[in-house]
Amino acid sequence: MALTGKQVRQLRALAHHLNPVVNVGRGDINDGVVAQTEECLEAHELIKCNVQDGSDLTAREAANELAERCGADVVQVIGHRFSLYRMSSRKDVDHIKFD
Repeated sequence: MALTGKQVRQLRALAHHLNPVVNVGRGDINDGVVAQTEECLEAHELIKCNVQDGSDLTAREAANELAERCGADVVQVIGHRFSLYRMSSRKDVDHIKFD
């Protein structure tokens, strides 16, 4: 799903106060990181991730690869952190409503 500019601005504002829940480290992006990311996206829809110093990937590269493998959208990349969004298919999750 391609996000509009207005949706990206809203998601960036929501992601600002989040703490990183997924860490990309020395092992870069493996199946375990992808599984953890998918689980977090299903539970929260919007997550913040962190790329640690030991990783060979930049935050932009990690964000693009994780988004592609999880079917998510990259919301924002700043420094070593990035935010991802994917609508959850679960019914018990508070879905993000766009203006």
